[in-house]
Amino acid sequence: MMPSFALLSALVTLGALFSYASHRVLRLPTSIGTMLLSLATACVLIVGGHTIPALQSGAHILVSGIDFNQAVLHGMLAFLLFAGALQLDLKQLEREMAPVLSLSVVGTALSTILVGFLFRTGLHLVGIPISWKEALLFGALISPTDPIAVLDMLQRVGAPAELRIQLAGESLFNDGVGAVIFVALLGAATTGAGQHGLPSPATFGVLLLVEAGGGIVLGATLGYLTYRLIREVDSYRVEVMLTLALAMGGYVLADKLHLSAPLEAVAAGLMVSGTARRFAMSPATRDHLEKFWELIDDIMNVVLFLLLGLQLLVLPLGFSLLIAGLIAIPVVLVARFASVATVVRTLALFRRKVTGNVTVLTWGGLRGGLAVALALSLPQEPAGERNLLLAATYITVIFSLLVQGLTISPLLHRLQRRQAPFGVQGG
Repeated sequence: MMPSFALLSALVTLGALFSYASHRVLRLPTSIGTMLLSLATACVLIVGGHTIPALQSGAHILVSGIDFNQAVLHGMLAFLLFAGALQLDLKQLEREMAPVLSLSVVGTALSTILVGFLFRTGLHLVGIPISWKEALLFGALISPTDPIAVLDMLQRVGAPAELRIQLAGESLFNDGVGAVIFVALLGAATTGAGQHGLPSPATFGVLLLVEAGGGIVLGATLGYLTYRLIREVDSYRVEVMLTLALAMGGYVLADKLHLSAPLEAVAAGLMVSGTARRFAMSPATRDHLEKFWELIDDIMNVVLFLLLGLQLLVLPLGFSLLIAGLIAIPVVLVARFASVATVVRTLALFRRKVTGNVTVLTWGGLRGGLAVALALSLPQEPAGERNLLLAATYITVIFSLLVQGLTISPLLHRLQRRQAPFGVQGG
């Protein structure tokens, strides 16, 4: 078996080469370019693995030695969520808190249910059985968005700052909400609690009030304590190390206290972004902090996509997996449109002005690292349904990055040429 350090070294080396190719050859933003190259490499591995038996057997050995649930759900997710939170300006976020929270909480919950229902219905129509709990697990893992390069494109075409904050803020918070829903469903699926293996409404209520609320309080508290420590020093090395300790230590502590570790990471990152970065850091420290966590985020995403490629390499290729993925694409888009439209139109009834074009929010809601992370953390059994969800996630993410990510800019230009404002009228 390849030692874990050797495997990690190989993944990071590929990530460095992908970053170079993305910058020099593809001329794409580093994050989206490296992910596209990771997806392409994973595709090559999948095809090669089914034509070269030695490659597939080697992948089996590697995959069998990785505890994906532990490595991803209780490890890498801490870095992804904390890094995402640091990218937000808390002051700007406060002005758009109502639409951001509505899209994140109500929109994600509604999307999870719609995706689960439509995905299960679509699969049953073509003769592919899937349980309700597995369908809803797919809804929970695929509903959170990850607008990797969309925010940069929105800025280039002059989209309002409110819309950029909505996409970024929604993505961050729905990561945490989606992870909470996923963990609740996963716990019920493994224990068989509730009807059809689903948690009861009371279970969800307790989870949201105690675990989610407790995670947010813990993250905000630890973030504030870190801010107080950062105020006492003027060394970017020490300050960056303190944020790294917060991201890792806070996540582990939340896990041990049975609180929502994903939401703890989000709250801690927002506290650092809104207090320490604004009031306690010099410009040089802020620059080092942002570059450090951007790099961490890029590395985590590359490793995730390559790990998914390894996992898919050992899956038995079948027509049903491809069909499941092709069904998932329109299902996810329809559910995204319905949930966004419901939230935005409802808000427009109570607010004089709501900035948030439904088309842009729908098409700009990319799927990326978090969906991959949650899919990899699915339990090994039942293997058939796990393989189905992995394939559906993989195909949906490929479509999201290649089609949605690379066409959002032309869509925005087209909307501007029509003189259609990005704002939405209620009613």
